[in-house]
Amino acid sequence: MSKPLDRLALLETFVRIAERGTISSAARDLGMSQGSASRQLKDLEERLGAQLIRRTTHSLALTEAGLDVLSDARALISRWDALEERHTSDAEVVRGPLRVVAPVALGQLHLADIAIGFQVANPNVVLNWRLEDEAIRFAEVGCDCWIKVGPVPDESLIVRRLGQVERLIVGTPQISARLEAPTPEAAEKLPFVTLTPFEGAKIGLAHSEGERCELAATSSLATNNIMSLKRAVQSGLGAAVLPRWFVAEELENGTLVDLLPDWRAATLDVNLAYLPARRQPRRLSAFIEALETGFRQIPGMTT
Repeated sequence: MSKPLDRLALLETFVRIAERGTISSAARDLGMSQGSASRQLKDLEERLGAQLIRRTTHSLALTEAGLDVLSDARALISRWDALEERHTSDAEVVRGPLRVVAPVALGQLHLADIAIGFQVANPNVVLNWRLEDEAIRFAEVGCDCWIKVGPVPDESLIVRRLGQVERLIVGTPQISARLEAPTPEAAEKLPFVTLTPFEGAKIGLAHSEGERCELAATSSLATNNIMSLKRAVQSGLGAAVLPRWFVAEELENGTLVDLLPDWRAATLDVNLAYLPARRQPRRLSAFIEALETGFRQIPGMTT
């Protein structure tokens, strides 16, 4: 049986097993044998009197009790990190692991630059940068913060708006030549490619002077991946609603055209979500500050 001082280690081992999905992967990360990791998991289950992980032939799955313990374990580890951070002799140094989930395209481009700049400025931070467009289960993923385009479907999190995305209807010069007039009515005759779940057969538009309308789009391709959407637009397959930050360079060099200069699609919020805590770890606070500063430099993003 482990001594009291080992309790936090048991929780850390359990959390790593839950995140990695296998005991062997978690053991490698923690620098221990697979047998040691298995024994620590068994020890924790015996202490709590509950099965935390259901083992199958090919994978591990958290039980309901395991999900509850995972959330509490992360909170305890986070509080310990905060305590340790406050009372170490070099307490002003930003250090420790930082796990961030970000949207794929934005995370590959502008947000990656912000994250890399942050890590370079804070070499004692170990950054885990995960890109994911679909909604995540925050407690299971085990991230410190989640950057999400659109609403965050988790009321247990603190949500801060980082900015709003300007979105416009774009197409190649060849598609533009088919547009009889820069109006929504004329644009309805064009083929479209659409990004689900943000656009469908009806695209809401707002005029610079306040008028609103819906454009009935005929979609030749629908995708949930913005990179694929951009490729389809660039190939001339159709017009599409795309964020300015994603097409700023193409608009500048003329390979894509703003088809309706006086009309814009609805803006989308870019949100930052994280767990509530009496005191956030310094590394998370510092990253949020860097993120908010960097967002002001992204084209087509208002803060």
